[in-house]
Amino acid sequence: RMWTEDFRSLGTRFAVPTLARYRGAVRTTCGVMPANNALYCPSRNAIYFDEVFIARQAKNASRDLGTDGDMVAIGIIAHEMGHAVAAQLGESSRVPYENEATADCLAGTFARHAQEDGTLEKGDLDEAFYGMAAAGDPTPQPTGNPRYDARVIRMVSLMGHGTRQQRMSNFKAGFEGGAGACLE
Repeated sequence: RMWTEDFRSLGTRFAVPTLARYRGAVRTTCGVMPANNALYCPSRNAIYFDEVFIARQAKNASRDLGTDGDMVAIGIIAHEMGHAVAAQLGESSRVPYENEATADCLAGTFARHAQEDGTLEKGDLDEAFYGMAAAGDPTPQPTGNPRYDARVIRMVSLMGHGTRQQRMSNFKAGFEGGAGACLE
């Protein structure tokens, strides 16, 4: 609803993606959706998510934070919805990390809206940050070869989702600054 209203204020229409849950891996028209993941498929305008993976992430947050953990699951879907929003606005980069950073930021915008409309519960922000941190790319371990290490670090910075710190920072930017902090 939030994105539909935001798009309307821009004078355009948001095509709400279909939510398609699955268990394990599943073959789709967008290719194989792997287990333990969630992905946005632009050609089908669908968000696929492994429901067991999502539930496990929420359970881990609940156990570690002493909360209900629901915002981890919601945050994963909000991140994928961020990909849909960016795609429909023509915001796309050849650099995968930039697309992921935008989706994380737009997930933060979703959380900001939830806070504004009173649906953000106590502990939800901690859960969202927990989820972002848990999904961060591992930091490459140096090999001692400065040239090789620099190349690996550059590739990771372009191709991945971002480190724990980057993902949390991108989410925070959207939470504090709204969609304008995420999109050109």
